[in-house]
Amino acid sequence: MILLFNVLSWSVFAQKDSTSLYTSHNKGKLFLSWGGNREAFTKSDITFKGDNYKFTLQNVKAHDKGKGWHIDYINPKRLTIPQTNFKVGYFITDNYYLAFGLDHMKYVMTKNQYVNINGYIDLPSDEPGSIYNGVYQNEEIQMTEDFLMFEHTDGLNYLYLEFGRFDDISSIFGITNTDKFQVNITEGIGFGALYPKTNTTLMHKDRYDEFHLAGYGMSLNVGLNLTFFKHFYIQGDVTGGYINMPDIRTTRNPNDRASQHFMFIESVISFGAIFKV
Repeated sequence: MILLFNVLSWSVFAQKDSTSLYTSHNKGKLFLSWGGNREAFTKSDITFKGDNYKFTLQNVKAHDKGKGWHIDYINPKRLTIPQTNFKVGYFITDNYYLAFGLDHMKYVMTKNQYVNINGYIDLPSDEPGSIYNGVYQNEEIQMTEDFLMFEHTDGLNYLYLEFGRFDDISSIFGITNTDKFQVNITEGIGFGALYPKTNTTLMHKDRYDEFHLAGYGMSLNVGLNLTFFKHFYIQGDVTGGYINMPDIRTTRNPNDRASQHFMFIESVISFGAIFKV
């Protein structure tokens, strides 16, 4: 009888001990993170239109502008120089959260590539860009800086709301005290707006480089979260998504606009903290 009582007491104590860990429940916790990214983009058709011209460049290639490991990621005066990620979220249950994020990506059209052009250019003869006047039907043209420089480098800003899930998989690795070290997998779906600062020079027109609400995006991500001492974590994410920007400013003339849509894939490493509120 005494033995049975001891066994039952030990069982209840063990159960209480495992569930009383800080990391065993997430509901009501707030988290925030800061990190860096690299990304790749699919080719896209870019349409330019304005006074006296409308044309489409087909299958345009672009790349990001990574800085690698750099002090700018933690320099308050230069935080917008590298490609960065910020996220703040709140757990509405032990597994599910809502978050707001800003992915500061950079999109640079590859210089001097050859693409096909369709449309027309009919600029006044006193404009330097009139040297490109003509009607184009699947003709090849080189993307020289004299004709076009096109990049979202400060940046391709994706502001989004995310609904996601955390799952503790520490037991797979034999980890019992998750308050010291915890392994989680994460998944999320996001939707938001694109607010790029587009740096453009088009056919010798005045350079334009201002923030503008240009379109929308959606994304899916999966990640691995390593939490240390209950409150601090390192997380690696892979995000794939779709961006559609039908209203990109290209020159100081508000009639000059561009549009494009493309897919992207992004890898992120971030550092964060999580606390009960």
